[in-house]
Amino acid sequence: MAMNYSEAVMDHFTNPRNVGEIENASGCGTVGNAVCGDIMRVYLDIDDDGIIQDAKFKTFGCGAAIATSSMATVLVKGKTVQQALEVTNKAVMEALDGLPPVKVHCSLLAEEAIHAALWDYAEKNGIMIEGLEKPVSDISEHDHGHDIDDEDED
Repeated sequence: MAMNYSEAVMDHFTNPRNVGEIENASGCGTVGNAVCGDIMRVYLDIDDDGIIQDAKFKTFGCGAAIATSSMATVLVKGKTVQQALEVTNKAVMEALDGLPPVKVHCSLLAEEAIHAALWDYAEKNGIMIEGLEKPVSDISEHDHGHDIDDEDED
């Protein structure tokens, strides 16, 4: 089955940004999806002012998972912790000019990996980040209200 990926998705898949690890990361989050087998780990380097200086990722998964990981790290770099929390799966998809419906879960994985890294940062520093919920390790357990199995009503 051929999928129509945008040029942006193909670019971030073939030339992913920010691949790798950050030693002694301020925050590190790992999430997966047992249904599709994708696993995503995000590392954040956050300075004393709460600004994300660097973001890196390691992803085991399909091209869309790699592209969404890449774009998510691009979107949070230079942002405050609070701004990074506002990087949703929708923002990742829009930045990539869309994803095929069966790949929307990859953008959810990217959002959850960012949140998991922010949660790790908050726990390490004994702080609370307003609006941040404890992440799940498997996004297939999480109800985001936009399950890909549901029929679209638009």
